[in-house]
Amino acid sequence: MDTIRVSAKSRSTAVAGAIAAVIREHRHAQVQAIGPSAVNQAMKAVAIARSYLLQDELDLAVVPTFAEVDINGQERTAVRLYIESRPLSQAPPVPHRNAHLAQVDDIDTI
Repeated sequence: MDTIRVSAKSRSTAVAGAIAAVIREHRHAQVQAIGPSAVNQAMKAVAIARSYLLQDELDLAVVPTFAEVDINGQERTAVRLYIESRPLSQAPPVPHRNAHLAQVDDIDTI
C-alpha cells in the first residue's frame, strides 16, 4: 500500500476518495502532508472520507505522527496520518455531518 501524498493544491474531495478507496480495500491507509496548507487539506479529506464511508458502515480512527523526509536533498518535517477503519457500531458518538451545528453541550471535553 502506497502513502497518499497531499499538497496544498490537492483537492480535499479527491484525496477523500482515495482514502475511502484504500480503506475499503486494505482497512487502513497512510497520508502524508508537508506544510500547514497541505496538512489542512489532508485533515479536511479525512473528514470528508468519513462521510463517504458511512454507506459501508465504517468509521475512521486517525493517529497523527511526525516524520523526517528528504525532498530534493533537503530534510523536511512531514505530518503522517495513520488511518484505520472500524465498524460504525464501535465508533464513539461524534457527529458525522453538520458537526459545525453541534452544540457545545453535545461534545464531551477532556
